[in-house]
Formats: sequence, C-alpha cells, structure tokens
Amino acid sequence: MTVSLPSSAPVAADPGRSSVDAERWPDVARLPRASALRTAIARRVVERALVTLPLRIRRGGMPGAVPVPRPATGGDRTPTLTLHDPDAFHRRIGADGLIGFGESYMAGEWDSDNLVGVLTVLASHMDDLVPAPLRRLRGAWVRHRPAQDRNTLDGARDNIQRHYDLSNDLFTLFLDLSLSYSSAVFDALPATPQDFTSAQHRKIDRLLDLAGVGPRTRVLEIGTGWGELALRAASRGADVLSITLSEEQRALARHRIAAAGLARQVTVELCDYRQIEGSFDAVVSVEMIEAVGAEYWAAYFTALRRLLAPGGSVALQAITMPHERMLDTARTHTWISKYIFPGGLIPSPDALAHESAAAGLSITHDTGYGDHYAETLRLWREKFLQRSEVVEELGFDQVFCRMWELYLAYSEAGFRSHVLDVRQIRLVAAAPDPEDSR
Repeated sequence: MTVSLPSSAPVAADPGRSSVDAERWPDVARLPRASALRTAIARRVVERALVTLPLRIRRGGMPGAVPVPRPATGGDRTPTLTLHDPDAFHRRIGADGLIGFGESYMAGEWDSDNLVGVLTVLASHMDDLVPAPLRRLRGAWVRHRPAQDRNTLDGARDNIQRHYDLSNDLFTLFLDLSLSYSSAVFDALPATPQDFTSAQHRKIDRLLDLAGVGPRTRVLEIGTGWGELALRAASRGADVLSITLSEEQRALARHRIAAAGLARQVTVELCDYRQIEGSFDAVVSVEMIEAVGAEYWAAYFTALRRLLAPGGSVALQAITMPHERMLDTARTHTWISKYIFPGGLIPSPDALAHESAAAGLSITHDTGYGDHYAETLRLWREKFLQRSEVVEELGFDQVFCRMWELYLAYSEAGFRSHVLDVRQIRLVAAAPDPEDSR
C-alpha cells in the first residue's frame, strides 16, 4: 500500500528530523528556504498575535520525542500551544504561512494539550492575526494553487484517488458502522459513539425525503462513498445509479450492496458527473461539491439541471464558509489543498445560490447544522487516535498520523468557531420567467 502525496524532488532531511521519511514527506523532512528578514517578520507577527489570544504558550524540548503536553488542571481550561522548536516554527510560517504551520505540526515542532481548542481560538481570530498593512500584501506572500490540481476529467480522478483511495481499511478504523464520511445529524448534543450510526441514517433519510425518494424512484447519486445512501435508497424500493471516481470505494460499495441482496437495484460506476447521461427523478450528492472546484461549479449545477427529470428534486449536503473567506481561500494553496483535498474548495451560501440559479435551479429548502459536524469530527478524531497503532500497522507512518489528526482537529475547529457550516439543500427546476415568453 502506498500513500499518495504531492510530487517533489527528493531532498535530504535536516538534522533532528532524520526520523521523517524525506522521500515521502520532503517538505516536512527539511526546513524551507526563507530569508532572515521574512522569518523575523513572521516571528514578530506571530508572537504579537498569540499574546493577545486566550492561549497559553510555552516552550518544550527539541523535536524528536514530541511529548504530549498534559491538560491544564483546576478551573483553567485555556489551551496550551507548546513550541518544541520555535526557530523552525517561525521559519516555516515565514516561508509558507499556514502550510508551514501545518507542516511544523507534522514535523513535531509544536504540540498542544488541546489541539482543537488551540485551532478553534486561531480560527475565531483569524482576521486579527495579521496586521491590516500586511494583509494587503497577501497576494505577494501566499502560494497559488498548482495547475495540476485543476479538476479536469483526468485531474478530478487523480485528486479524488489521492484521498479516497488511501485504504478502505484506514477509513474503516474511524468511521461508524455505516461507513459514512460526512456529517451525521444527532438526536441530541453532545453526541455519543452509541448514537453514531443512527445519526448517520437520520442524515441520509432526511436527504432521501428531501429528494422524494420512494418505490421506483430513479435516483442518481453523485459521490458513492462506501454505499450506505444507495443501500437505504434501494431499501425504499428505488433504482439507483451511483457514481464515484474512487476505485477503492466502488469495490467496497459493490461488495456491501451485493451482500445486502440489492445488486439488481443499485449500479455503482466509476464515472465523472460530467459524463452521465439520462433522466432521474432524484439526484442526491453528499459533500461532493467541495471537491468540484470553483472553476467547475457551473458545470456541476448545469449537469444537475440536465439530469433532472420534470418534477424531480436535487438534494445536496454541502459544507459552506463565508463568501469573503471563500474568495481568499480560492486564491491560495492551503495546507488542506496540499495534503488532504487537492483541487477542492468549500463554497459559500452565496456561491451556491448564484451558481444553482444560473443553471436554472431554485433552492426550496436550506437547513444548517454545523454543531453536528463538530461532534461528528470529534468522534472520528477520538476513534482515529485510539486506533493509531493499527493505522501504523497498515503502513502509515507517524507523520501521516499527525497529519490526519491535524486535519480532523482543524476541521472540527472550523465548525466549533462557526467559520464553517454544513447545509442540506433541496433544489428544483426554476419556474420559467414570464418575461421570457413575451
């Protein structure tokens, strides 16, 4: 098994980072090139910003052992950010901004007794971390997204496979029994592991209800996952075509569908949404638009409208972020786009409304429940950490484990700070404009 990573020329690891596989993790194994001036500016900006936040900063030992700081005792719940190697930490941020911040964590140069707490504080104060004069220089400082990450037909397949084809065994370790890799809808918060699968079924059933799925409904699912939504749609008597770009997901989904005796009702194909033909009473897509990329949102919504039969409905579940932050993110190569979801971009509610309307679709239902995603991510993260030894037995090293922990904690913090939300949306064909008939 291999872990798919951004390509880069092999480099020698820096002293003190020799435990990092330099071929697999070139930009973690070495420190980036950065001028002394840029590093000094980063140090000054970061230190001045951190002292204004509800965080405790302390210096730990040098990287290597990476001790986990103990939680604060007593009534003080202020999260602690421990710098094991402050020089490397500031150098990486000076060279690569938030990418450097993430790579520094992967390298073990900083840690926390409450990773989600630290990241939630940072997310809540993101606009205050960099002085206004420096924010105006953002375009000259941040990296732009690589051209090879564009979601062309070939690029989209590569981008999806870099995440979802890591290993079915990896995802099975931390997902619930339904193998749902999207936000659940819990009956009550805080969530418990015992409620997880029923909460995932509640989410799926709400989407199927929004789309009007019942006996003999012709359903198109864009983004198969591991097949749970298709299974539940088929159990209602629907005929389902489910498409994915992940070979690993297709294989396991087909196995689960056959084991349930529903292979005659559900077809799973390796196919791009732009290549589908036909007419469907219901189109359902769960947290797939985030992988489409802004450049292709128009094509995505146009495909939804083209594939929708008269009187049919589209049900989407989508993560969203504020519009201005979306615009900034779209212009930036981020740690998430480099290591987790290449080619992806979380849309804003405004973008969803604009792009769907342009394609001839009207939003008739829109409900958000971001707090439920925070709890979903907490349960995933806790289970992943509990199974970290098994993750390594699958062939994933400690750097991968720290990367994945940061990804889950970073995402959870986005929802806890309400920077991110998740929404279930129903779309139908827009009524003709009376003016057009004149």
